[in-house]
Amino acid sequence: MNKVRDYIFGLVALSSLLLSSGTLGAADETAKVVRMGNQKVGAYALLKARGVLEARLKPLGYTVSWKEFSSGPLLLEGLKVGAVDFGHGGEAPPIFAQAAGAQFFYIGHEPPAPKGEAILVPKDSPLKTIADLKGKKIALNKGSNVHYLLVCALEKAGLKYADVDVVYLSPADGRAAFDKGAVDAWVIWEPYRTVAEQSGGARTLADGGGLVLNHEFFFVTKAFAELNPQVIEVVLRAARDAYADAAKDIPGTAKAFSAATGFPPQVMEVALSRRGFGVQPMTPDVIAEQQKIADTFKALGLIPTAIQVADVVRKP
Repeated sequence: MNKVRDYIFGLVALSSLLLSSGTLGAADETAKVVRMGNQKVGAYALLKARGVLEARLKPLGYTVSWKEFSSGPLLLEGLKVGAVDFGHGGEAPPIFAQAAGAQFFYIGHEPPAPKGEAILVPKDSPLKTIADLKGKKIALNKGSNVHYLLVCALEKAGLKYADVDVVYLSPADGRAAFDKGAVDAWVIWEPYRTVAEQSGGARTLADGGGLVLNHEFFFVTKAFAELNPQVIEVVLRAARDAYADAAKDIPGTAKAFSAATGFPPQVMEVALSRRGFGVQPMTPDVIAEQQKIADTFKALGLIPTAIQVADVVRKP
């Protein structure tokens, strides 16, 4: 009897130890926590600020945690390593992530925003056209949407990607290098573009108009989607509603994003005027455009292997 009693006590003690260390119960806990990855600007940033998602998921038994990333490539890396369940980013980050083996699905996209990114030069730069960039040093964030903008702009001007000296810098480092004259041009998105224009008089050689669509996409990890498909539409519907409200009050939305980013409200108003608001389902045309970007990056050697974008588009 004593042996049976001691065995039971031993199991109880072991269970308590494992639970306290997170070994037991981790899968159940993870299944009930929706881990959102967001950037400072976007639909998910609005959801985080307003607490909307928490309210909608609580009746289903889920809680929400948030992790902020400074750029799309870093957020997609977070998806890849399983740090978050949901994320968003531009056209290029998911292509690099898929080529690197990340397991995720596209679940929606925002309207195109070709004016939301541009190739800038200092106000006193002698460069007047994209063709003038030949042999020049150009800063950009590797793996971001602006990577593809530069490729398309050079091609239209009759130049090759190899004709320029690309320097990979984060937005903060890119801005510093641009202001110091360490680079000849900077390819960047909003609101950094507007800040450079308003504070330093930067000139735009070209934005995405007529060159790229500049979509923003929404993602979920395959593992989470398989276990929690009912959560996906809740997240997308909440994002749609958040954007619908934001579009009705651009000044108020600019103030909200200003508080999150540290950029002045007037900067955010200009930045928001260069983007659309909405969450739309994936379509064959959008998938085909993503495939074109993927094929372009493969041909340039920017990704190591060919990928099929349609393979990672979730079918509702």
